[in-house]
Amino acid sequence: MRQKITSVLILAGLALFSTPGFSQEAWPSRPITMVVPFPPGGVADAVGRPVAEAMSRILGQSVIVENKSGAGGGIGMASVAKSKPDGYTILMALSSISIIPEADKVVGREQSFQLNQLKPIARFTADPTVLVVRADSPWKDYKSFVAAMRANPGKYNFGSSGNYGTMHVPMEMLKSSEKFFMVHVPYTGAGPAIIGLLGGQVDALATGPSSIVQQIKAGKVRALAHWGDGRLASMPEVPSFKEMGVKIEFAQWAGLFVPSATPDAITNKLREVAKLAASDDRVRSVINGAGSPIQYLDAPEFKVYWDKESAQMIDVVKKIGKVE
Repeated sequence: MRQKITSVLILAGLALFSTPGFSQEAWPSRPITMVVPFPPGGVADAVGRPVAEAMSRILGQSVIVENKSGAGGGIGMASVAKSKPDGYTILMALSSISIIPEADKVVGREQSFQLNQLKPIARFTADPTVLVVRADSPWKDYKSFVAAMRANPGKYNFGSSGNYGTMHVPMEMLKSSEKFFMVHVPYTGAGPAIIGLLGGQVDALATGPSSIVQQIKAGKVRALAHWGDGRLASMPEVPSFKEMGVKIEFAQWAGLFVPSATPDAITNKLREVAKLAASDDRVRSVINGAGSPIQYLDAPEFKVYWDKESAQMIDVVKKIGKVE
């Protein structure tokens, strides 16, 4: 009997030490940091904050958003890719995560991180970027806009969240397809770029619906076209480039990642929590209200989607070439 009790105690002890990091603490036992690699006011922040709040409620542990911007999102992404894989540092990234490692190679700098250093957990949204100008601009539609760009090469500029980011790449795709030239003005994120547009420092932007829809509703900004397939529910009057004969598409998605070495027990728990957060009424209300409806993908489907899109974005970055 004594030997049986001893065996049970040993097994129990092994079970405790077989948890991630050989810790006796159940995960999560302390606050989790969700890194948003852009300043407040952009798509990643608009998605990340309501998702973090829902995750906090579901887990019974704080999920704290930390905006860590710079290098088109590369600084924050790299910080998570290289962080301890214990489930306490997670990343709400945009589709620029597929672009940055290849962009590093193109410009000849050391890669800040590799895609295989991160593991996808869930995709929450996936929206085409929208071409916007100030409401007081002379361009009432895309036809007048592109005519002005072609007639005045280099006279006008566009803002972005940084070189090779999700606001830069679609504009480079458009410039190449439509054969016009605009000056690129990189900011540290979508929020500052939008402020630059409203303040007259830049003439146009390509950005996600959720970061600009309120400015459109307020009559401060005009949407001319978008990079999707079909009309958007949040702005049904805005045509896609495809329907105007311009064959380009670009989606700005937001998804949750962890370091690739994060134990399966934790990633599986995060998948469950992310799925609950995506169906949470508060989350859906906030994100849908921002013009970016939930388009959820669980980890396996998200991985397939991400792999395919990454291959496409690598080709796009190679075509863009080196940007100073």
